[in-house]
Amino acid sequence: MEFTWMEIVGYLASAFIAFAMMNTSFIRLRLFGLIGNVLFIVYGLLIHAYPIAFVNFIIAVVNVIYLFKLYHKQEYFKIQEIRNDNKYLLAFIDFYRNDIHKSIPQFKYYCEECSIGFFVLRNMAVAGVFLAKEHSPGVIMVILDYVIPQYRDFKLGSFLFVKSKEYFKNLGYSEIRSLAKTQAHKKYLIKMGFQQAKDEKGDCFVLNL
Repeated sequence: MEFTWMEIVGYLASAFIAFAMMNTSFIRLRLFGLIGNVLFIVYGLLIHAYPIAFVNFIIAVVNVIYLFKLYHKQEYFKIQEIRNDNKYLLAFIDFYRNDIHKSIPQFKYYCEECSIGFFVLRNMAVAGVFLAKEHSPGVIMVILDYVIPQYRDFKLGSFLFVKSKEYFKNLGYSEIRSLAKTQAHKKYLIKMGFQQAKDEKGDCFVLNL
């Protein structure tokens, strides 16, 4: 079965719209939806189906407006410290355990080894959790740095590792280390300013504060 290039454009547009609908991230939903809209506009014009092109043009404009607002609106972030055995923390980890293991397959949580623990609030909603243990004087090793799916736009990571360096310095730390076992995790750490180093436990990334 052969497809014309116009049909391929139509199928690609449908694929991007379907992929957008499967995303839990608001930004990815709008971004992939926008790509699908643009392809449907092209497809509609090619086959002279102008209503299809017109409707997708309107939706594309709406997506552009939402993306602009998402990238430019002022948001509130806050570190909310918690106890190592906080019941909500334990329930949070249990609920997101399968998703956590996708990027940190080796993750296991033991309350007694955690030196630092806090939730990261975004507009007063719990958007992520950070847990770390003391590796050596002045150095902490990340146990868990997790953001729930709908908030994965790197804003939490930027708040934590760029804008909140003084928080860690005030606790007496000058270096943050994190082990990365997956490519996605490595890319995230590099984007957050970590540099790769060799550690006795495997791939280790270091952020100097």
